[in-house]
Amino acid sequence: MLCVKQAVIVEGKYDKIKLSSVIDGVIIPTNGFNVFKNRETLELIRYFAETSGIIILTDSDAAGFKIRSFLKGAVGNGEILNVYVPDIFGKEKRKTVPSKEGKLGVEGMEKAVLLEAFRKAGVIAEENGEQSVCEPITKLDLYECGLSGGKNSSEMRKKFLAELKLPELLTASGMVSILNTMMGRQEFFKLAEKINSREEHS
Repeated sequence: MLCVKQAVIVEGKYDKIKLSSVIDGVIIPTNGFNVFKNRETLELIRYFAETSGIIILTDSDAAGFKIRSFLKGAVGNGEILNVYVPDIFGKEKRKTVPSKEGKLGVEGMEKAVLLEAFRKAGVIAEENGEQSVCEPITKLDLYECGLSGGKNSSEMRKKFLAELKLPELLTASGMVSILNTMMGRQEFFKLAEKINSREEHS
């Protein structure tokens, strides 16, 4: 399984289910063309584009390219990486008839094909059998960095969240959850050290 730092944007829930067996990371479905008018989904995609970056992985048919093109324009200055699946003709098992263009979508791709698509795009990831190499940030890590369980933890946590432009009311649990979608454990420790050092010299 690949550990991917960026959020991956796919078209539908079946694409998400398939990709969940291939990568360890954040996967956001657009629900097809609904993303054109869904402000919440767009804001979420923009957020990840500006923080961890996003990977667009849509089908290789006309609809997939239309969604891909729309997202490029909608995201603006965020970091975008494109991953393309090859043109493979066939029909997904759950469908009674092939798609309009007769091509398999992301959900119909073999795992090996999807992995190769990520490699071709130069996605920064690691592979280690069935085990993810992502080492998650934990509550203990927050404690060790003075962000929870200490006398000034609340203030330190607010400053850390402000640095990342996150809501200051996030709890320690909520903070752990969202941090794990934004950065690796080592990156977290470096940022905490930087903020602590700044406070000591202020």
